[in-house]
Amino acid sequence: MTNDFPPFLADLDAALEHGFDLLTKAVRLRLAPMHTPVISTIARDGRPRARVVVLRAFDREHRHLRFHTDIRSDKFHELHADPRIALLFYDAEEKIQLRIEGRATLHQNDERADAAWASSQAMSKLCYAVEPGPGHHISARDDFSLPRDRAESETGRAHFAAVIVTIEDMDFLWLGAAGNRRASYRFANNKIEARWLVP
Repeated sequence: MTNDFPPFLADLDAALEHGFDLLTKAVRLRLAPMHTPVISTIARDGRPRARVVVLRAFDREHRHLRFHTDIRSDKFHELHADPRIALLFYDAEEKIQLRIEGRATLHQNDERADAAWASSQAMSKLCYAVEPGPGHHISARDDFSLPRDRAESETGRAHFAAVIVTIEDMDFLWLGAAGNRRASYRFANNKIEARWLVP
């Protein structure tokens, strides 16, 4: 490998660890490019649906990602019907794209949801107190209510859910002048199947 390649392309293990490092950083730093991935779910009619979410946690050991949603939202109902999910992360400075596929579990009235709610900022909690719920048709642009009082934000807890995604597959792509490099990882039965791919 020439000096034009970064050290994390030395082998498959190093590339995986670097990808996980980027996810860890994305949780801690609000301005990190991977802090707001695009997720894709499957609609009830079979169409793919995509939207941006905020990455709230990454458990490296168990390969769990966490984001939050409103139980009245389409994505909550889509994941309830079909837990398969895809996530797309991109860091332009690192020139790295991570495509992740896995299965989501929904946590609404349990310890995981309680802990996620408790760790959320008041500004974030306000979003779950909006009435009516996300996606409802309204007759005018401003025909909905959003509490501005932080105390009122706690009413949003009834609509809050934490979504935990267990990573099953990850595609790692590095874009470079020396030539793009790509790797894939499959996680199953406590084993990792890793291989290089043609970019």
